[in-house]
Amino acid sequence: MSIIGSIIAGIIVGVLARVVLPGRQNISVIMTIVLGILGAVIGWFLAAGIGVESTGGVDWIRWLISIVVAAVLIVGYERFTASRGATR
Repeated sequence: MSIIGSIIAGIIVGVLARVVLPGRQNISVIMTIVLGILGAVIGWFLAAGIGVESTGGVDWIRWLISIVVAAVLIVGYERFTASRGATR
C-alpha cells in the first residue's frame, strides 16, 4: 500500500468508524485520520492473516475488518484520553 493510498484509506476508514460508533466522539479530525490509517493497516494485515486480503472486486471483508479495528482504536483513544484528563 502506498503512502497516499494509506492516507486516503485512513480517511475513509476513520470517518466510517466514527459513523458506526454511537454518540459523539470527542476526537479531532487529524486523530481520526491517524487512527483510521492505523485501523486500515492493522485490518489489512488481519485480513491477510485469515486469508481474505484479496478477492475479486471490492474487498468488502478487508474494509469491514479495517473499520472495526479503527472503531476499537477510537474507543480506546477516547478512554485513554478521558482517564488522563480525570487524573489532572
